Amino acid sequence: MRLTILRRAIQFANMAHELKAKRPRYGFNNSSETSYFDSYADITVHEEMLGDSVRTNAYKDAIFNCNPPIKDKVVLDVGAGTGILSCFCAQAGAKTVYAVEASKIAEQAKQVVKANGLGDKVVVIQGLLEEVELPEKVDVIVSEWMGYCLLYESMLSSVINARDRWLKPGGLILPSHTRMFLSPVSDDEIIIEKVNFWSDMHEAYGVDMSTLLPFARTSMSKDIMVKTITCENILSNSQLVASFDLYNISHEDIVSVQHDFKFHSFGIADLQGFALWFDVSFEVSNQKKHNYPETEKQDDRNGCNAVDQIESSDCKNGNLILSTSPYDPETHWKQSLLYLNAEVPVVQDSKINGKLNIKRCANNHRFLDISLSCSVDDKPETDQTYFMGYELPKNNNTKI
Repeated sequence: MRLTILRRAIQFANMAHELKAKRPRYGFNNSSETSYFDSYADITVHEEMLGDSVRTNAYKDAIFNCNPPIKDKVVLDVGAGTGILSCFCAQAGAKTVYAVEASKIAEQAKQVVKANGLGDKVVVIQGLLEEVELPEKVDVIVSEWMGYCLLYESMLSSVINARDRWLKPGGLILPSHTRMFLSPVSDDEIIIEKVNFWSDMHEAYGVDMSTLLPFARTSMSKDIMVKTITCENILSNSQLVASFDLYNISHEDIVSVQHDFKFHSFGIADLQGFALWFDVSFEVSNQKKHNYPETEKQDDRNGCNAVDQIESSDCKNGNLILSTSPYDPETHWKQSLLYLNAEVPVVQDSKINGKLNIKRCANNHRFLDISLSCSVDDKPETDQTYFMGYELPKNNNTKI
């Protein structure tokens, strides 16, 4: 029994470590912005992204089937990383691809380009997108800019800058549109793990640690947790929090996102918190079109057996969709969970009302501050704040 308890404790500790390890690592230098790019010089970040076959194949399909075709076009890859998207563009027939990457991984991207015999088409440029100078305007911008909660790391700003500086009138952006969704969730598994971890310490080690239970619950609901949930965790039809058209979006549009929500619970459960996820769409050729219904303002697949589920890299109305929804195959983005300080019982058709506010952190534009207020039926309203990021060195007073 003691061995089982220890195994469960180790399993939960490893899970908690995994959730935190997804965050980029910042060094203790004088510039958090420099450290941000240094984190992408580490191969493990790119292993995670390229190991996500849903993500990578969606981009490959979009590049080879985009509308208009990429053949003979000039392409800008924003945040090129190891260069795989740039290679896809060259293989799809692009005339020239400018692969702009700020981190030192750009040196490895040059080797990848050379090894694939694409050096005559792909030009790797190490530098900040906001500072580099290209010799010409481009027909296409491609970028994998999405972070947790969609806006974490704030790379979308670089795509906007690239569009304003370098995209020709009528040019193509891949992906071109994105949406963020919110849904209330019940996640008893992680709550049980949290409770059992501290409750079992007496039997495992002979020391009663149960007094830490309230602190553990509060700590869990302080930060945004990145983990995978399933459709069984969803308590109500999701709602659209925000949608962005990358052809028209401005920097001001992504500083803060607000959404007032009104949900009705599917049935009896404990409301543990809320989940955020997103999807992006790519304009593809007529040959890739499917006759799906018009896009609704919610991801309303309200059961695990829904017959109209859409694969993560499938198409709707000529748009290839890459989704991080719990109804679709898992991606490295998983879902972003906002846990409440205490669970709230709900029943069939319980009213879950409130407000969500997502904004850039005041002292680091790559981090997120989120505030959430919610009430269930006639119960008192709960107000919580969440932080997505990590503590910077105390001697670092740099604001970016």
